[in-house]
Amino acid sequence: MYIPSHFQIEDVKIAYDVIKQYGFATLFSQHNGAPFATHLPLNLDKEKQYLYGHFARSNPQWKDISNQMVLAVFHGPHCYISPSWYETDKAVPTWNYVTVHVYGEVELIDDERELMESLHELVLKYEAPESTYKLENVDTDFIAGMNKGVQGFKVKINKIEGKAKLSQNHPEDRQELVINQLKQISCEDEQKIASLMKANLKK
Repeated sequence: MYIPSHFQIEDVKIAYDVIKQYGFATLFSQHNGAPFATHLPLNLDKEKQYLYGHFARSNPQWKDISNQMVLAVFHGPHCYISPSWYETDKAVPTWNYVTVHVYGEVELIDDERELMESLHELVLKYEAPESTYKLENVDTDFIAGMNKGVQGFKVKINKIEGKAKLSQNHPEDRQELVINQLKQISCEDEQKIASLMKANLKK
């Protein structure tokens, strides 16, 4: 990924936070000699340095993905930045965003226990704390049947790159103008980018 130095996320803990918060990723690999991508949730194990996920077995991507170097892209908040918000008319539109790229090698999970552990962790992450749904309470025969339709995998992490393009290449006064404009937009991404820009200015 192209990352100018002022946009680089250097703290791996921040990258981990992006992965955790925006876990629905895009996984890129080569399939039959061409790029192939699947959109799916990936769960991070920081201690073991793995990403865990699963494909539908009908998805052909998994069939030749073992030992491939793959790229998982985690898409954070993003939004359009209008030059009309600046104090000058010598400007062009741009886009502010946060993203993390994870590179690693894929290992297919054939062990039923390891697959169930990864699915359990995924459900725990996304179910609300007060939810009555517990994967361990679902009929075991039903779960066994469903598991036949998925192929678990894990990605051994080799490299993590993070980019936070938050107008750091502009003067602080201009960044404040952008923040004030974004705050007036009710969309979630604009609000998050404004907050991130504000936090970045305080550093």
